[in-house]
Amino acid sequence: MTAAQLALPQPRAGALKLWYRNALVWRKLIAPSLFFTFGEPFVYLLGLGFGLGRFVGEVNGMPYLTFLASGLVAASAMNTASFEGMYSVFTRMVHQQTYDALLATPLQVDDIVAGEMLWCGTKAVIAAVPILAVATLLGAVHDWSALVAVPLFFLIGLCFAGPAIVVAAFAPNYDFFNYYVTLLVTPMFIFSGVFYPVETLPDVARLIVDVLPLSHAIALVRPLVAGQVLDAVGLHLSVLAAYAVFGYLAATVFIRRRLIQ
Repeated sequence: MTAAQLALPQPRAGALKLWYRNALVWRKLIAPSLFFTFGEPFVYLLGLGFGLGRFVGEVNGMPYLTFLASGLVAASAMNTASFEGMYSVFTRMVHQQTYDALLATPLQVDDIVAGEMLWCGTKAVIAAVPILAVATLLGAVHDWSALVAVPLFFLIGLCFAGPAIVVAAFAPNYDFFNYYVTLLVTPMFIFSGVFYPVETLPDVARLIVDVLPLSHAIALVRPLVAGQVLDAVGLHLSVLAAYAVFGYLAATVFIRRRLIQ
């Protein structure tokens, strides 16, 4: 790896142009995109929130529907940013060769990576807000403080965008993403507190979960949705910000290596 590839990123205003380009393309695909990102969490919310919630009752001082909804909105932000960073970035980079065309303009690789990070964060907000709105209509949201979670969705998206783009930089094909989804995304979805409190996990598993970013995202979003007091805000924000920053740095290095031979 060369010194140029390892240099610190220097994004410019061109990153916003890449973001705008992606927004224009997504506008034409808005219906299937929203159906995919919104459909599965909505089924979880209805099926488990009402069905299982009738047997569970309250969890951590809140109705199970609220407990589940607050976890699902954070997980939806994670899933959307991760899939955007993997599949969409890989498609634009390899099959559509969009990045090759962009690099023939004044845009640089750093602008592309920064723009993709911003777009992943934006897609996380687009995916999470409708679920939060439906949860409100179903009576799962108990305080206006839930609105504070909206900018958090953007940070959560940035947190998961970087690692996903790194995976895209190494991927030889779409099947490669199954490793990341199966080994990291799905375990985080199951074990990070979406469906049950992480306190119920064994101590060893709890130590692992506490390092994963989704557990910190849920720890911030859940009290806001339930109208409870936030705890250890600085710690949770620092962990998410650290994942976002280091993910961005790594994504820039490896996308440079992939695009600049």
